[in-house]
Amino acid sequence: MALVVVSVILAGLLVYSAARKLSHREDVVRTYARVEVAESRLNLLAALLLAGAAGLVGGLAWAPLGLAAAITLACYFLVAVLFHVRARDLRNLPTPLVHLALAITVVVLTWTTEGVVLTWTSEGMVVGWTSMPFHE
Repeated sequence: MALVVVSVILAGLLVYSAARKLSHREDVVRTYARVEVAESRLNLLAALLLAGAAGLVGGLAWAPLGLAAAITLACYFLVAVLFHVRARDLRNLPTPLVHLALAITVVVLTWTTEGVVLTWTSEGMVVGWTSMPFHE
């Protein structure tokens, strides 16, 4: 249940954030300019967020999709945090930090409740799913 709640909350926040980016409102453009992200990039960033939201929601039906989306979103928001820190834009730092924390939470919840297993083979690491989640 926690996975569903956190995934839906994060997906909702992502859709809201994408809508703000797509609006190209002056305050939004100014915020991204402070961290040296050009206005021309906002549509791409919005598309990434919408894809992430779709992946999280789809992940509720198929865990591998949700896990992939959450890992990708964690990387996205880690980069966002670094951009804000580099620009010393600490006023706007909490937003990507909260999104990062939620994405990591989805990764951990998926990992622990959906039966994710890591296996090392001669070709490298393989991620798989067991038929039984770890908590049972």
